Amino acid sequence: MQFTPEQEEFRTVVRDFALQRIAPHAETWDREHTFPTDVVLEMGDLGLFGLAFPERWGGAGAGLTTVCLVIEEIGRVDQSLGVTLEVGTLGAEPINRHGTEAQKERWLPDLVAGRALSGFGLTEPGGGSDAFATETRAALRDGAGGEEWVLNGTKAFITNSGTPITSLVTVTARTGPEEISNIIVPSGTPGFGVEPPYRKLGWHASDTHGLTFDDCAVPADCLLGERGQGVQQFLRTLDAGRIAFAALAVGLIAGCLDECLSYASERNAFGKPIGAHQAIAFKCADMAVALETSRLATYEAARLYDEGRPYRRAAAIAKLAASEAAVTAAREATQVFGGYGFMDESPVSRFYRDAKILEIGEGTSEIQRLVISREHGLPV
Repeated sequence: MQFTPEQEEFRTVVRDFALQRIAPHAETWDREHTFPTDVVLEMGDLGLFGLAFPERWGGAGAGLTTVCLVIEEIGRVDQSLGVTLEVGTLGAEPINRHGTEAQKERWLPDLVAGRALSGFGLTEPGGGSDAFATETRAALRDGAGGEEWVLNGTKAFITNSGTPITSLVTVTARTGPEEISNIIVPSGTPGFGVEPPYRKLGWHASDTHGLTFDDCAVPADCLLGERGQGVQQFLRTLDAGRIAFAALAVGLIAGCLDECLSYASERNAFGKPIGAHQAIAFKCADMAVALETSRLATYEAARLYDEGRPYRRAAAIAKLAASEAAVTAAREATQVFGGYGFMDESPVSRFYRDAKILEIGEGTSEIQRLVISREHGLPV
């Protein structure tokens, strides 16, 4: 893998920021289930949320490769803020790709600057991996101010949906018997409810809620993109999102290796550092192999995306390989730390709890295998 000097320079800037502003507080945020709004805003000031977006809206016009580099570095010290960044970018992309000029002018400047966040409202309590099982409904009717969409239904597991700076959630809803569309729902709209935060295994410092829509009315011009193309639009966004999610997993593997190398050099057993024993040294070696192979798969997929070439198969491979490698790395890192790894204040304990969702979010491992097999021509 070769990155440009500008990318490497920016990676260094982000790594320094992560070590200085995130790493010292990550354990506290995790323990207290705190969403660090002030640091998220600092990430916005650094330009992290706008990397992939056009300069017209305040973005950097960079490619997905640069986005992945940044997500990897943030996720290397804190997966919660890594996913906050990943979903923040993902949540704004449908507006950038499918929005009208008026929608872009209204929403993108703040989203790109990181002054606001948006949620990506696809998953439902009864749907899970089946995106076409959407039951949330939106009916077009005449309102006091003109035509409006009236939404009723629920969404589940929506990241960035209830923070102090969340400005909107884009949701899929049935707008006809055989029709699913995307609709922008601004925060604070009457009838739009944000449920209490979930009690989660990991990602304790990220924001995740269930959402309810009870006769929630938004103007007709909140329709995002072409009517009836909601699932297809979201799935295109998810394909790219899987590459960014793979980068998050790469960050977790790198973080586990960092912690293990340090601990194995300092912790002594049987008269010498534990890293001198093959039982520990080989675990670190396997972790290094997993890191490099996951990186290669992730940045190959990002390269294809940036070059405008077919990338769906590569994205699924990267997401599957990196997420499963991350779960293994977190488990082995906890083993290296022994009893200390079982303590919640240990960084590897936090990585262990954070790792499992990487095999579930942005499409489960089973969905990735389905995508890969179909891309190889196996029958649907």
